[in-house]
Amino acid sequence: MRLKGWMTELVTPFRDGKIDQEAFRALVDWQIEQGVNGLVPAGTSGENSTLSRDEHRSVVAICIEQSRGRVPVIADASSNQTLEAVRMARQAEQGGAAAVLVVTPYYNKPGQEGLVQHFKAINDAIGIPIIMHNNQPRSIIDMSVDTMKRLFELRNIAGVMDSTVNVGRISLQRHALGPDFIQLAGDDMTALASIAAGARGCISVTSNVAPRACVDLFEAVDRGDLAAALRVQDRLTPLHAGLLVESGVSGAKYGLSALERLTEEVRLPLTPMTDASKAIVRNALTHAGLYHD
Repeated sequence: MRLKGWMTELVTPFRDGKIDQEAFRALVDWQIEQGVNGLVPAGTSGENSTLSRDEHRSVVAICIEQSRGRVPVIADASSNQTLEAVRMARQAEQGGAAAVLVVTPYYNKPGQEGLVQHFKAINDAIGIPIIMHNNQPRSIIDMSVDTMKRLFELRNIAGVMDSTVNVGRISLQRHALGPDFIQLAGDDMTALASIAAGARGCISVTSNVAPRACVDLFEAVDRGDLAAALRVQDRLTPLHAGLLVESGVSGAKYGLSALERLTEEVRLPLTPMTDASKAIVRNALTHAGLYHD
């Protein structure tokens, strides 16, 4: 399996409180048509913390079905309860996912040994690759490089989605674990720098809204054309920032609604963007060449 390139952490479209399956299928098709290299359903950007078990399973299943093997589907299997994470990972494997994405357990604040045991339990339960998600800003804990090195010895631990926003970690992890350890940037603004430092790609929020431009950026830096990559980065920088001007996925959903691809509906405790924030996103879309009033 080739886990390289620009991959979209998909939003979950809602309409009247329910998953909008038609819009979600259309989003999957559009992303693939635009050239993304992988899809991540039911993750943080998919509002997984507000999805029921059945909804989570449905989102992953629809994504796998609709993608029809055209790109890898990395199904989120994150929980701060190890047995639940194991259940989700098994379910994803049985459903045909190419890999699973598992965040460091949030709120519990386990130590490094707890992280090892959590990921080992998932590793021992399935036979597909596991991408660990180190996301200290959201989960509070930081997985150390030494812990990653221990876990990389396990059969199914393939790499990390690094959301530390510390580009130096990419170099430190590459030095300690070698080039075979898959590193994927988890922050759009620093993805270019992370790829230059050795990451194989990005799991992205921005590519929900601007998939082709994000792929263009990756392809430019991958072929060593930094000048071309910087030109794309200059187009996307306001969008990277604007989509996160309010916390959560409200920005990405508003951007997609402005492009008439789905509604901006989110689930509480998230709320739709304020008018002032919407103006920032529209201006950023215009700067990127994606939107015209």
